[in-house]
Amino acid sequence: MQDAIKAAGQFYQQEHQNTDVSYNFASSGTLQQQIEQGAPVDVFVSADQQQMNALQTQSLLLGGTRKALLKNQVVLIAPKNTNAADISNFEDLTNSKVERFSIGNPQFVPAGRYGKEVLNSLHLYQELKPKTVFAQDVRQVLSYVETGNVDAGIVYATDASISNQVIVVATAPQDSHSPIIYPVAVIKDSKMPEAAREFVQFLSSDKASAIFEKYDFIPATQ
Repeated sequence: MQDAIKAAGQFYQQEHQNTDVSYNFASSGTLQQQIEQGAPVDVFVSADQQQMNALQTQSLLLGGTRKALLKNQVVLIAPKNTNAADISNFEDLTNSKVERFSIGNPQFVPAGRYGKEVLNSLHLYQELKPKTVFAQDVRQVLSYVETGNVDAGIVYATDASISNQVIVVATAPQDSHSPIIYPVAVIKDSKMPEAAREFVQFLSSDKASAIFEKYDFIPATQ
């Protein structure tokens, strides 16, 4: 999401030169906590509905601005030089050749929660726990796999697509996890609610969708 949002923001600023788009990237759970603590935020894009639901329950969203923005997929990745005979599906994570495996911390990282759902659906999560390295966000999982610090990891398809140092060895079945929806909304305490509304509208436009699709995101309308 970092790269896609930056690209969309740069395009937006070219058409709205009086508007400055600044970014704060972190796991969705961390961003939720910052908003709850009063951080100055105009627009929140979450990688999961859970964090947005929590903010909505606390009446921290500007009414009528929340919408589903994008969809994604869960994939299993390994370092590029991995032998396909060693790992080609999620079940292979139990093999002795896979010594360390990483997912985002399911408590704070949506990709980790989806990964946990996938592993639970395959009855693998508890068995894999002793070899699991929990990361602070999905990009850290990607980095662990790229550097060979772990033998495999679960990330979004969009994260895997930006790296030439990993391979996708399996895509999780859609019925093995909750639908991956990225919601967006304006924060109620925004100092610039109209500008924030305009930016949210842009993120849902055909122009922005074309940018997101370059990063392998799927528009929520599809």
